[in-house]
Amino acid sequence: MVSVRAVVNRVGPTLLHAVHLPADCPAVTDVVIAEPGAAGLGAGDLVLAVAVADVAGATELIRDSAEHDAAAVLLKPPLAGKPAIRRAAKRADIGLIEVHAATSWAQLVWLLRTVLDAIADESDTLENGDDAGASDLFRLADAVASVVDAPVTIEDTNSRVLAYSARQDVTDPARVATIMGRRIPDDVLARFRSRGVFRELTRGRQTIFVPGQRDGTLPRLIVPIRMGGELLGSMWAVVPGPVPDERAAAFADTAPVVALHLLRRRAHADVQRRASAELLRALLRGEVSPRKAVAELDLTDEPHRVVVVETPGGETLDGEGLRLALLERISQGIGRRPVATEEAGLLYAVVPDGEGPGTWPEIRSALAETPTGKGQLRAAAGGARDLTDLSRSRAEAEETLGLLRAGVLAGRVVCFDDVWTALVLHRAATAANGAHVTELGPLGTIRAYDTANGTGYVATLYEWLRHPGDPRTAATALRIHPNTLRYRMRKLLELVPLDLDDPDVRLALLAQLTALRWA
Repeated sequence: MVSVRAVVNRVGPTLLHAVHLPADCPAVTDVVIAEPGAAGLGAGDLVLAVAVADVAGATELIRDSAEHDAAAVLLKPPLAGKPAIRRAAKRADIGLIEVHAATSWAQLVWLLRTVLDAIADESDTLENGDDAGASDLFRLADAVASVVDAPVTIEDTNSRVLAYSARQDVTDPARVATIMGRRIPDDVLARFRSRGVFRELTRGRQTIFVPGQRDGTLPRLIVPIRMGGELLGSMWAVVPGPVPDERAAAFADTAPVVALHLLRRRAHADVQRRASAELLRALLRGEVSPRKAVAELDLTDEPHRVVVVETPGGETLDGEGLRLALLERISQGIGRRPVATEEAGLLYAVVPDGEGPGTWPEIRSALAETPTGKGQLRAAAGGARDLTDLSRSRAEAEETLGLLRAGVLAGRVVCFDDVWTALVLHRAATAANGAHVTELGPLGTIRAYDTANGTGYVATLYEWLRHPGDPRTAATALRIHPNTLRYRMRKLLELVPLDLDDPDVRLALLAQLTALRWA
């Protein structure tokens, strides 16, 4: 039995969104195209509202479908989001699914029937860790290669090779290295990135021609693979030179077919991604062997940093869509992305500390330039640690993010190593507060006087002690005249006699005031 929820999850949020699913929604049996009042509806059908154009027609179709025990009705926006349509679906107790506006109904029928045919048979395959669609994708690569008359690779948005055609022996060393390593090598990736190839892929062009290079790299004709506006991957053909417009257009026309296969493959990848995310969470908690994580998460054996990212305004990272969007931004659309997971509304990424694509310096720059939502995100990186010590790097990243949240640190993206003075003061203040040091001596009297009279003697004393012998700098920090500072200090000493010539008195007061400021 195939549930509507399983079908929606398998196809993915790029194309389908469940607006309403009853708890007792019938199992799916078939996909039908229907209009209001049309015959042929049956129990368990997914009903595609292809010709419905208004609320009345959609409401009638929902009612007819429910009477025939159909599983769900699929509508495009704006109808799917209309309150009247939602109420009709709830009254009829039938599923309501929104289809992405740019989705072709013909492609969706093909994809849904493919999912229904495969979803039951693939359960054993998924348990064994195999990809049932891999062989189909290789055959498709051969078919695409015949269209463009050149050897082709099909790659995901991480520049990993998913499938490749025959005739790769007539390519160049860069393609051979890509096939052998199953991903574009970092140095080749950097060359293509420097030429703006990946920026062009994300801008919606149908084909991209990259001339040959002096190092012997042959020209490439590249086609982005999209579905519903989302970039799913790309196809790369190694060509001898510029390709005629007709052949390039035919190459681009194969992209929607490949997109359907990638969406099906992504269903399998989603299972693996969830397992990888859980493994990474366990690694960051120190609950799993680093050796196992290195193998399964494709981490290199070198120092890494844990980077924790928070969206602005208290928003949380709630879902795969936002996580993938953020990862796409910080990895410039295509290229080696960080290993990442979500926990407690935060995104955690593990990045190498060296140089090159996907390393901390590159990710730091990308994060600093990345706005999201209503404002700008905050991010903090822990210290560079061996893979056996990533839980420590995580704790350091979270501590640093806490100081960013509190407004103690300036900027949006900070690194644990760069803010050690703030961390020393914060940790010392936290420990001092735990020992109730601010309750000792005359500080309580000064604080109470400030509260009762609206004075600023505590702040005045703090800046006086921070800048010994330099009243001008202390006054500047308080935004007052130096004479005002001196007057306040005289009045403070009349209120509470203090021997500020005693270095131990000054040190004790400064420790108390630091605890107030930094805890």
